[in-house]
Parts: sequence; structure tokens; C-alpha cells
Amino acid sequence: MKKIRTLVVDDSPTMRIVIKRVLSADPEIEVVGAAADPIEAREAIKTLNPDVITLDVEMPKMTGLEFLEKIMRLRPMPVIMVSTLTQAGAAISLEALELGAFDCVGKPDFDGLPDKVRAAARARVRPAGDRGAIARQTGYRPSNKLLAIGSSTGGVEALLTVLQSFPENCPATVITQHMPPTFTASFAARLDRVCAPKVQEATDGAPILPGHVYIAPGGEQHLVVQGGMQPRCQLREGPPISGHRPSVDALFTSVAEIYGRRAVGVILTGMGRDGAQGLKKMRDAGAATLGQDEASCVVYGMPKSAFEIGAVERQVTLTSIGQAALELCAVELRGAA
Repeated sequence: MKKIRTLVVDDSPTMRIVIKRVLSADPEIEVVGAAADPIEAREAIKTLNPDVITLDVEMPKMTGLEFLEKIMRLRPMPVIMVSTLTQAGAAISLEALELGAFDCVGKPDFDGLPDKVRAAARARVRPAGDRGAIARQTGYRPSNKLLAIGSSTGGVEALLTVLQSFPENCPATVITQHMPPTFTASFAARLDRVCAPKVQEATDGAPILPGHVYIAPGGEQHLVVQGGMQPRCQLREGPPISGHRPSVDALFTSVAEIYGRRAVGVILTGMGRDGAQGLKKMRDAGAATLGQDEASCVVYGMPKSAFEIGAVERQVTLTSIGQAALELCAVELRGAA
């Protein structure tokens, strides 16, 4: 089996040793080199032709973000950012994900790094800014349907693409994106700045309203929908579901139970199977369901799992899936949906 050739870029000699040790313990990964800064890394990339790069965020001579931008513009390849999972680090890491980084890991916990390197080696990498033109819907009339979206690896870029096409009066939207606790508030704030609807990190008891997008907070709870005269967000503590917390399956299952056919489910790029069973429950309850197609996914894992069990009614490319979801949530010409 051909090993995954990996280059480690970090200004700390200790971190380079630690990361190399963690990765080298995996029989599928070969660390072919290490670099202390982007200047060394640039030459190493030319010489070693790695399959995957791990890249520190804070480095001398050139920041990790500056170097990432150059990589994704000039020689697109899978890059995993390494940073401290602090609030400040979250904002920088999110910017890296927008620029095209495959994923982020936090110092000093590298337990999941080999899994991410293996997944990154199989990922589809596109040049920076290759999302295509994003047209925002005009003259939109939302119905009373709820839109539920699930995503994971590659989801930051995907959600930006989808939500930037939404009008200010978009359908009420709930989202679970696999993300560390310190990331979700920054992510919601970033989306709120660049998108027309109001985007916020979901809070327990928040009313679910049109024109609002609610992002599941990372941490020890799941975002679910609570019924009643006024449906609300509920943050429910509990163990991981489908290997994740928050879980897309938890969200989709609650939407199926509360909204039934008055909902639309969308599953976007991501590793694993989370969301497949929940989306199937939504479809069985009468909801329309969409899945991101393989060609436009960074990782065709979650959408593939959902498609294979019959949970996805229609597969759509990333640049079209937002418009497709809006149409399914719109008031029909002959009356309310």
C-alpha cells in the first residue's frame, strides 16, 4: 500500500517531533519531511511533493494563513491547520477553513490527527475562491417550513456558499456543523457578517423564526427542535450520537418528529455517517431531502451514506443546493406550502 507522504510545518522543534511521532505511528502515513517556517516549507514541497501538509498557524517570516493562501492559489493540496483551540485561535482557524484548509486540529491533543491526514489524502481540493458566482435570491416568500442542514469536514466553505445565497427573509433554518466548542460562536458571527439573514449560535429556548439561522453550539449538548405553539431550539445534554456531539442525527430526528412534511433536510460534505439515519426519518415523515453531490464535496462521506440508505431524494451540486432548498421552502403559487 502506498503510504501518505506528509510534510510537517511548525516553528517549534518540540511540536515537529511530537507531530512526527504521532503520524509515524500510523502504518499508512510516512512523514517525509519537516520545516520550521513557510520559506523552508516552500522548498520542501517542491523537493518532496507531499500528499498532505500539517501547517502551524503562528510562524515567523510568514503566517500560516498567508502561506495557506499561496498554497491554495498556486498549488492546491490538502492542508491541515494546527493551532490552539482558543477563542482567538478559532477565528484564525475559521479563516483558514474558508481559504481551503481541509481541517484544523488543536495543540497539544493530536489523537485524531492521523485520521484527518488519511481523510485529507482522499479529499477533493479546489483552488481558493473556486466556489463560483453566488446569486442571492430576490423577491422570496418563505412558507412555514423549517430547513435543517447537517455538515462536517468541508462544511465551513459549503455553508458559506449556501447561506450567502439566502435572502434576508429566508426560511427558519437550523444547522449542525461538527465543530469544537470554541469555534461555533466565531463561526456564527462570521456568517452573520457576510450573509443577509440573522445568523446566531443557538441558545436554549430561542424561538425558531423565519429570517433566522441557528448554529448548534459545540460542546456537551445536541441541538434539537422543541415543539409547541412556538417551536424553539433546545440544547439537550447527552452522550455522542453517531459518534458526534452535537450530532446531525439528533437534529434531523427531532425535526422529523416535530415538523414532519413541513420540513426540508439538507446534508452537506463530511466524513462518516452522521445525519444519514436522521435524514431518512425526515424523508419517511414526508419531508423533502437534498444531498450534496459527490463532485462538489470535499469529503463525500455523510451525503453518500445518506444516499445509499434512501434518505436523499435528490443530489445537487454545492452551488445549486441553496437555491434548491429555498424553492422547497417557498410559498407555492397556489397558496402556502
